[in-house]
Amino acid sequence: MSYIKKRPEYQNDRPSKSSIAIRRSKRFLRPFILLLLIIGLFIGGGWVVFRMAGDQQFSVIREKVANLIPMKITKILITGCNLTSEDEVKDALGIHIGNSIFNFSVKDAQQRLDELPFVDHALLKRQLPNTITIHITERTPFAVWQHNGQFKLIDRQGNIVDDHGMSGKDGKAFLRLPLVVGYGANISAAELLDIISTQPDIKKHVVAAVRVGNRRWNLDLKNGTIVLLPENQELPAIQRLNRLQKDIQLLDRPIKVIDLRLADRLIIQEDKNYMNQSQTNDNTENKDDSNTPPTSTPQNN
Repeated sequence: MSYIKKRPEYQNDRPSKSSIAIRRSKRFLRPFILLLLIIGLFIGGGWVVFRMAGDQQFSVIREKVANLIPMKITKILITGCNLTSEDEVKDALGIHIGNSIFNFSVKDAQQRLDELPFVDHALLKRQLPNTITIHITERTPFAVWQHNGQFKLIDRQGNIVDDHGMSGKDGKAFLRLPLVVGYGANISAAELLDIISTQPDIKKHVVAAVRVGNRRWNLDLKNGTIVLLPENQELPAIQRLNRLQKDIQLLDRPIKVIDLRLADRLIIQEDKNYMNQSQTNDNTENKDDSNTPPTSTPQNN
């Protein structure tokens, strides 16, 4: 017979010190765990929207989630633009400062950027929480070269830039770049076009620069006038032409040819067709005036 006294059974229901400590710690951990769950939902929702951002079929879901996660765009950073203006890039992007950073399709915006005339490709990224970055890699055409009936984009060195013909965005590039014509024009174009760019009053009249005998240039103007430039003396000749335009608006007159090849004189050939047409119009007006019966003013007796 044992003399060891047994512990009452009801004492087994009392919690131990470790159990009490665990219960207390759980009470403190609950708010922290809840906060982690909320942060996780926001991050997970943002990741889902980011993954779905390029799919048109998720546009409705994207808008709803964007409204729940109000991250607004405060910065649009654009790099790599030279021939392409930042305004063109922002218009193609289709979003603005203050819009939700999630509420647009990256895929669609990327496609619109790639369709800009001088853009080879664009890299678009969202940088949470508030920044859109765009890096533009441009093609490098400098002018359009017409030779043997064909039009080619060229760079400053005269090398041909790959294009897709006169359709699509290459067609837009052809319309916006200066035109040089003739054998050797591609090699010599950069120096002349740089000179013309320094004289905006002349530049706005020029349609094309034509290489003559691979020695000198003629300028074709919008009104049909042809300007003959001297060999290797383009800069002083164009500066002289600019002074004449400012003084007497020479480029706005009905002139067929302006010959600047001689430094000590100016040779001008008037447009005979325009002069004959003007003379015909004047004769017609005079004839009409002569056939008009005289009028008399009644007098009071």
